[in-house]
Amino acid sequence: MISLLIVDDERLLTDALKLEIDWGALGIGSVHTAYNARQAKEAFDRERIDLMLCDIEMPQGSGLELLAWVRENHPSTESVFMTCHAEFKHAQRAMQLGSFDYLLKPVPYDELSRVVGRAADKIRESNERNQYSRIGQFWSRHQPLLAERLWLDIVKQAIPANPAAVKKAAEERNIPFDERMRLLPMLLCVDRYRKSLTIRDEKIMEYALTNSGEEMLGLKGNGLLIRLADRKLLALLPVERDEEDWLEQCKARCEALVASCLQYFYCDMSVYIGREVHAHELSEMVDRLLDWDKRNVAVSNKVFLWERRRLAPGAEDIALPDMNVWSVMLKEGRGEQVVGEAEAFLTGYIGSERMDAENLYRFYHNLLQTVFYVLKLKGIEGHLLFDEADSADRFQRAARSVEDMIEWAGHTVRKATEYMETLQHSPSVIRRVEQFIAQRIETEKLTREDVANHVFLNSDYLDRLLKKESGCSVTEFIVRKRMLLAQQLLVKTDLPIGTIAGQAGYSNLAHFSRRFKKFAGVSPHDYRRLRSNR
Repeated sequence: MISLLIVDDERLLTDALKLEIDWGALGIGSVHTAYNARQAKEAFDRERIDLMLCDIEMPQGSGLELLAWVRENHPSTESVFMTCHAEFKHAQRAMQLGSFDYLLKPVPYDELSRVVGRAADKIRESNERNQYSRIGQFWSRHQPLLAERLWLDIVKQAIPANPAAVKKAAEERNIPFDERMRLLPMLLCVDRYRKSLTIRDEKIMEYALTNSGEEMLGLKGNGLLIRLADRKLLALLPVERDEEDWLEQCKARCEALVASCLQYFYCDMSVYIGREVHAHELSEMVDRLLDWDKRNVAVSNKVFLWERRRLAPGAEDIALPDMNVWSVMLKEGRGEQVVGEAEAFLTGYIGSERMDAENLYRFYHNLLQTVFYVLKLKGIEGHLLFDEADSADRFQRAARSVEDMIEWAGHTVRKATEYMETLQHSPSVIRRVEQFIAQRIETEKLTREDVANHVFLNSDYLDRLLKKESGCSVTEFIVRKRMLLAQQLLVKTDLPIGTIAGQAGYSNLAHFSRRFKKFAGVSPHDYRRLRSNR
């Protein structure tokens, strides 16, 4: 019989679930309860837990943290999440594809019974499969911690790529290993999410995707799915059969997973199936698959087979748009036309393997140089294109795919155009400079660079613009505004001169007095006296 652990800090709910559901009818032989993560870990130490029903929000450690501990220490335990957060509803159906579910509180008893019954069926099927499968026993008994670490070390070449070294490493970790075993590596890459996700959302999605991948690719008890890097998973499937259609069956399963990810996980995925290898050949094959993914910037939601890859003598240079024409259009304020032409050019290569990483990077480099050149002509600092997190993130992702490049190109050209349009109206620039200085007049270390950055201009260019409009440089303009404020305060208030100096941005009274005398021709004290006698 199956053993169940209910973990929830709401004691009444936990006790009610234990007493009011007919667990025996679902094949559950024993039900244990815990009210926090610490008690849950103690229960695992005392009992064999097959299934955990867990709240995601708890004091003394969240459900996700507890799950990470369970995966490491009790990898055969299945888990079902409960939460009050409706914003994760889009994950509910996605996670039903895998070995766990994600339920919103309050959970109807009939729905909970169906989920637990399905999980119990899966546990029983897994136990039966492992009982009769030799390779299944090997993988499930040691998955995921020991086996995952061994295979990660092989992939990352922490273990030398030769049969003797791999066998020795397996023996040292007490993992049974047959050097004759062949593996089929499959690289699963999430290219992008179609919905905006928080870091927490994405972690839940990644866990759901892992479980769904294990289920749909037939890896439960007969393979392994490990995380290589952000949005990249590696499936290792032992090759037990030599039938001609076996590879096609694997491809069909991968295609079903890709379709499910697009529908339920809101993400684009590419899968790269390598050739059959022995363990010591694995790292080289995985490196080739990773390189293949890096070069693929235009095709998503597809399964690629290594033995059917397109063999080409070298990258084919694609004719790029004339950046000289685009630079003229940008200078003339036709940014939207540039965006439209860039989108049309790039969109034409979505789904085409002709657009590889090298060609996409050439476009990226050429467009960036063009935008920088035009901004420099206008006196605008190019680095201001990346002055906030969203712009910097788009810049980092731009060359990963054609779709990322379309987003970056539109964002960058529109931002550059906005800066240039602001600059065309120099009176508005002067007003913004005056407002910025007035708001920070008490700041002693107010520099021309601060002012220039605020209006997105090169400091030398702003000096020239300000001299043309007002006859003085930025620094002189700041000093003038400070002195005019001091004059007003000397005449209209009886504040001490030291206080007025501070209000004008000077902490040193002597320095303020010298500046004031140079500006007004008399000392602050004499200026107040002379004005008061009028």
